[in-house]
Amino acid sequence: MTSIVEKTIFELSSPGRTGVAFPDPDVPRVKLPENLLRSDLPLPELAEVDVVRHYMRLSKFNYSVDGGYYPLGSCTMKYNPKINEDTARLPGFAFTHPLQPIETVQGNLVLMYTLQEWLKEISGFAAMTLQPAAGAHGELTGVLIMRAYHKSRGEAKRIKMLVPDSAHGTNPASSGVAGLEIVQIPSDARGNVDLAALKAACDETVVGLMLTNPNTLGLFDEHVEKVIQIVHECGGLIYGDGANMNALLGILRPGDLGIDVMHFNLHKTFSTPHGGGGPGSGPVGVTEKLAEFLPSPIVGIVEEATDGEPPLFGFIEPKQTIGRVKAFHGHFGMLVRAFTYIAMHGPDGLRQIAEYAVLNANYLLARLRHTYRVPFDRICMHEFVAEGKVEGSDVRALDIAKRLMDYDFHPPTNYFPLIVHEALMIEPTETENKDTLDAFADALIKIADEAKAAPELLHEAPHKTPFGRMDEVKAARELVLCCWLPEEVSKQ
Repeated sequence: MTSIVEKTIFELSSPGRTGVAFPDPDVPRVKLPENLLRSDLPLPELAEVDVVRHYMRLSKFNYSVDGGYYPLGSCTMKYNPKINEDTARLPGFAFTHPLQPIETVQGNLVLMYTLQEWLKEISGFAAMTLQPAAGAHGELTGVLIMRAYHKSRGEAKRIKMLVPDSAHGTNPASSGVAGLEIVQIPSDARGNVDLAALKAACDETVVGLMLTNPNTLGLFDEHVEKVIQIVHECGGLIYGDGANMNALLGILRPGDLGIDVMHFNLHKTFSTPHGGGGPGSGPVGVTEKLAEFLPSPIVGIVEEATDGEPPLFGFIEPKQTIGRVKAFHGHFGMLVRAFTYIAMHGPDGLRQIAEYAVLNANYLLARLRHTYRVPFDRICMHEFVAEGKVEGSDVRALDIAKRLMDYDFHPPTNYFPLIVHEALMIEPTETENKDTLDAFADALIKIADEAKAAPELLHEAPHKTPFGRMDEVKAARELVLCCWLPEEVSKQ
């Protein structure tokens, strides 16, 4: 028998139940065209309390950053301050439209212009676009800018993008979408880009290198300046994957290292909402020589201030723009949230964010390195990668991750990066306190003991969740996109 918890909103329906009683219309009734009417519309019939309880039950099946700690490495699932939501919902921001005359949205444009200037200062770049809709979209934008730059110089033969094996997985995907050939560069024994392999791959066909630094091992490349020099010497450009900027805020500016183009993940570094398909935001910063290739338009001052009148903000088109990469001007609500976050923290607060993110990661690493092997075991940045194996047991990273759910923790990232066997990628972020980190470390240590004494406990986990372990391969290959069908349809 199906329990009430498992029933869909349609199965809970009962004829005659009403959730809303609409008032009589205050306009004359008219007869609707017959060809637009249908005799029956099988919508569910429920009272308001039935609907509220149903969706409340469903909401409790989900894990959220408001309800618990997310140790997802690479994703930076930090807490989103509620003041960000308040500012994004201010009427002057929430109820404007991108097609309004610029004179009527000066406040919006000033915010965008100021955010551009702040991101330029934080990163050390000369120009910035806010248009890309997410981090990977920012990557693609950056790659298209690099390709356009080389073509403008008559160097269409540059068709190869170098991508370290410690890069984010979207790096080779973005290059591939842009039509480039991907050449993988291995890591050395300390988790850095292998300099000998990099030199061997650099020639006149190289567009550039996509460098994630700190990389997906959570390590800052010890030879980053040499890496950049080698690529520049062969005429290539350096793309900086800025997704891990959370570890560098106020400490290091990527533009000062010689990086040519970089995207930000506002949802990772500047606490705009993350997950659920978006919306995200992936601004891109570039050096002076690449500024004219940015997507169009860019927010700028179109009329200077005169006689006490403020300047007029509007849109500017870069001379050799790659064109528009997003409808209108990006996800404006996300820009408001990021602006709020930066304004609330200021320069000193942003630096403190990075310091605490790095401190938290190294504290967890210190507590866990004697229980789980860390193949690249040196001072990490905002995250680290351990092997999800326990000596004397046949448990795997997936088993450990599933068992963590019984301790009320969301699992860390599994099986990424690929260069670590049975990878558990852990990022605490700066928003978690020591009590939470200790509870998480204690759980992982206890799970390691369980793996030796009762491995079947892990193989069958989770035990406490509303649903047990899923067949994830089957779920991916045999998608169920509709949870309910009318009886007459389901029989067909």
